[in-house]
Amino acid sequence: MASDSTRTVPNAATRLFKEKCPTRRAYVTLLAGNGDDLKGVEGLARGLRKVKSKYSLVVAILPDVPEEHRKILKGLGCIVKVIRPVLYQPKEHAHLAATYPFLSNYSKLLIWQFEEYSKMMYLEGDTQVYGNIDFLFDSLDGYIHAPLDCFCTGAHEQWPESFKWPKELGPKPLSYYSASMFVFEPSTSTSVNLLNNLRSITRSQPIPFAEQHVFNMYFRKRLIPFSRYFYGELTMVDEKKNIDHLEEVMVLRYGSPQLRPWRHPPKMGNPEIANKLKRKWIDIYKDQSSDFQKQKSAKMKNFPKFPSATSSSK
Repeated sequence: MASDSTRTVPNAATRLFKEKCPTRRAYVTLLAGNGDDLKGVEGLARGLRKVKSKYSLVVAILPDVPEEHRKILKGLGCIVKVIRPVLYQPKEHAHLAATYPFLSNYSKLLIWQFEEYSKMMYLEGDTQVYGNIDFLFDSLDGYIHAPLDCFCTGAHEQWPESFKWPKELGPKPLSYYSASMFVFEPSTSTSVNLLNNLRSITRSQPIPFAEQHVFNMYFRKRLIPFSRYFYGELTMVDEKKNIDHLEEVMVLRYGSPQLRPWRHPPKMGNPEIANKLKRKWIDIYKDQSSDFQKQKSAKMKNFPKFPSATSSSK
């Protein structure tokens, strides 16, 4: 029979493992193609460092992200994981998605397969964090926590008459959530079910809706909203909504291409709040002091130089 001291070794080892290894939580985002969306992810990585988040940023990339871009991400301390495209645009429906990002976003459904993490927070690559949101990882287990979204009316209507919920997705949910930021628990079985649901819908027709619709359909009974003060979208400026809180939100999504600071910097004629929030993003993007490679280089530069073995002693 093993002695008491022998039996306590596994427990001690487990405690040591938990103390030495980072918790199994991480932020995650998606990147596809060889365009300038990389800059958005660079900005997000620097933003998380600036607010002193203790969790890593996992970047799920599609195979078409060039090696040079992957090196940049690793230089920022990101964990790069290659995933496969979920959907390809059929030639006969090339006008539909009009853009590659529309389809690449469906690959987001694969991040549920990252089971090496117990809990993750997805952030779209065009978002920026302006406060430490690590505490949101402590949200109630077993649910998806996300901000409410709506279909863009000045009265914040969830279901304006102009929007028709796709009948292929079943009954219209009572509330509609954004898939640009959400806390979830990875599960391969959930990922498989999401993909099966998507394939059952798209088997005989093109894609008329965004992945966010599938997200809302599948998780309709498990979605819990964040406070509106955690998350906002700069598109609200164009939509003439109440934007007073945008300067205070902890996570801001820049949304449409014309609002992304790396494509369209602040300029005369824009609403002042839009220019102000663009400058805020640019300041973080330009601050490379927290970059992993920069820190590594600085440490090596300041490393003391020892006399060589061939130098003569005095």
